[in-house]
Amino acid sequence: MDSRFDGIKRFEKKVWLASPTMHGDELKWVTDAIEKNWVSTVGENINESEKLVQEKIGRKFAVGLSSGTAALHLAIRLAGEKLYGPQPANVGTLLGKKVFCSDMTFDATVNPIAYEGGEAVFIDTETDSWNMSPEALKKAFEIYPDVKLIVVAYLYGTPGKIDEIRKIADEHGALIVEDAAESFGASYKGVQTGKFGDYSIISFNGNKIITGSSGGMFVTDSEEDCHKVRKLSTQARENAPWYQHEELGYNYRMSNIVAGVVRGQMPYLEEHIASKKRIYERYKEGLKDLPVSMNPIPDDTEPNYWLSCIVIDKDAMCPHVRSEKEVLYKSEPGKSCPTEILDVLASFNAEGRPIWKPMHMQPMYRNNIFVTTEGILRGRSNAYIDEGVAADVSADIFERGLCLPSDNKMTEEEQDIIIDIIHRCFK
Repeated sequence: MDSRFDGIKRFEKKVWLASPTMHGDELKWVTDAIEKNWVSTVGENINESEKLVQEKIGRKFAVGLSSGTAALHLAIRLAGEKLYGPQPANVGTLLGKKVFCSDMTFDATVNPIAYEGGEAVFIDTETDSWNMSPEALKKAFEIYPDVKLIVVAYLYGTPGKIDEIRKIADEHGALIVEDAAESFGASYKGVQTGKFGDYSIISFNGNKIITGSSGGMFVTDSEEDCHKVRKLSTQARENAPWYQHEELGYNYRMSNIVAGVVRGQMPYLEEHIASKKRIYERYKEGLKDLPVSMNPIPDDTEPNYWLSCIVIDKDAMCPHVRSEKEVLYKSEPGKSCPTEILDVLASFNAEGRPIWKPMHMQPMYRNNIFVTTEGILRGRSNAYIDEGVAADVSADIFERGLCLPSDNKMTEEEQDIIIDIIHRCFK
């Protein structure tokens, strides 16, 4: 380690990006399930967790599932069936159909489109929310007016401009699958995320604002869709005395043990959000004199502040080159880059992460179409390619951004040290 970091001691206990925060109630409900022998995919914890989630979001129904990805898959399958009708089991409900999808997200948002035989068309990001750009979405509909499904993800706990996206969708008769996996408890114009989609999902993965160690939920206002998801998640078993199956199903139900953890976590959601907000605001104040900016919070938006992120000013980036799996950078006085900061944090036993690598840059989706505000298409399009017209906002945020340690058990002293480390990276 170079002399810039002299005097800083390595954290004895790791400072995590985002780890589960337990309160004791979780053990109570898990123990209750074990003592009552409800160690299965049915039970009181599941019922109560579904009730708590639907009440928080303001929807009529919630279905506990094994993961947020499972919920996304079933939401996208339902959307495909509603739009195009049932398909053979080995085909998928979106066979050959294009689906507009957020570009800057985890690939769990996108993969279920491929599960159902569809083709994701990636929509560029906007700078003021880091979410799907409504202007790029308009351009995508100009090019592909027949698309009928949009999958929208909210990045790092901050909602996007979902009212504008909904208006565009309605103009084209398109359905919305709302991926609120990272934004449970966040609101847009006073309405909870998870309320805006024709089909909406949340996640209880181990690093989320509320965790079950795993698990997720599908939420809806449609009783029919609720029953359909329950059926599909239990191998699509028919109501018969024997095991009768007339369509493809999945083993996607939530465990009553996992639901016990979720049930115990739910009373602490607002406490977790308040803690995450304090972390964000302390970073914003502590880094204000550096050539960086925090992940943005648009007007009329109240995030859950799941992760605090920064993006480095372009003229403050040191040379920084990434291949598919490796990265090289060269330190320069007064400049830094995401990899340098992450490497230094790791050397002091603190965990940060790169920004999600955009889907259009991923090897498995590199040939898919990517649409910016200027309508630039990349990949296997026969339309046109013009690399010099529009900025690739997603790629730019990925190039210059990083996620900071945002664990709500991080002390103010630990955060002050992290802020000091980041300052020294720019010396």
